[in-house]
Amino acid sequence: MTELVLSSPTREVRMGFGLPFVVIGERINPTGRKVLAAEMLRGDYSRVEADALAQVAAGAQMLDVNAGIPLADEPGMLKTVVQLVQSITDVPLSIDSSIVAALEAGLSVYQGKPLVNSVTGEEERLETVLPLVAKYGAAVVAISNDETGISEDPDVRYQVAKKIVERAEDYGIPRSDVVVDPLVMPIGAINTAGVQVMHLVRRLRDELKVNTTCGASNVSFGLPNRNGVNAAFLTMGIAAGLTSAITSPLHDEVMQAVLGADMMMGNDPNCAQWIKKYRIPAAEGTDGGRSTRGRRRRAAR
Repeated sequence: MTELVLSSPTREVRMGFGLPFVVIGERINPTGRKVLAAEMLRGDYSRVEADALAQVAAGAQMLDVNAGIPLADEPGMLKTVVQLVQSITDVPLSIDSSIVAALEAGLSVYQGKPLVNSVTGEEERLETVLPLVAKYGAAVVAISNDETGISEDPDVRYQVAKKIVERAEDYGIPRSDVVVDPLVMPIGAINTAGVQVMHLVRRLRDELKVNTTCGASNVSFGLPNRNGVNAAFLTMGIAAGLTSAITSPLHDEVMQAVLGADMMMGNDPNCAQWIKKYRIPAAEGTDGGRSTRGRRRRAAR
């Protein structure tokens, strides 16, 4: 079994086939969030703190952290965010940037084993990101596109993923430390997007034997009731072999889908996580459904 262990100073998260699905909280990202971006530019990270704590409380086992703001000091900001989030939560992080200097800044202060988000199949990217991943002993997200762009043919995307996995091994990075992103396209624009991803995830599981992740909310872009679409996608993705996703845990539909799929796939022994999350607490004055009055009567006998 391919198993990846990511860590913070006090906690490990295991990702692999037959293990519970890993939810990576997506909200610490200023892209498309004007208020958050403006606050971060002013040095105000209170919303970052609130988002970190809320996502962990909602069930995220990891957090993606991104500081991609145009014309900002992204390396400095990402370094600050990594240190801040690690100071208030115990979950491992995914360090997310398209700028290599920012990735290195985040890695230089990270405590534990993080996930680097990301590397593509482009030669320049492979030659700059993979040595960094190897240097810091991190794991890496491999995005299945290259100089030719994103192919609509899932078999072409598979070949790009295979190339990245093999190149990573050349740098001493085992395939267990490579998490492939099959690239989820908006199903409202490409009606076969879901079928493509399920096909690719199965190949990645069965042939390359690698863990997988994705930006799950991409599938619902432009559609109404996006959380319903995302929940359906995640349920089917987990059945196909998807082992993690970058998504928001703050939506009940999404977390119900993940926990329910884990249970149906046999990855929640004795339904323990489902019961823990959704069991109705015993009413006040009762003990496991038995009244205290009845208990007193039995004690008096």
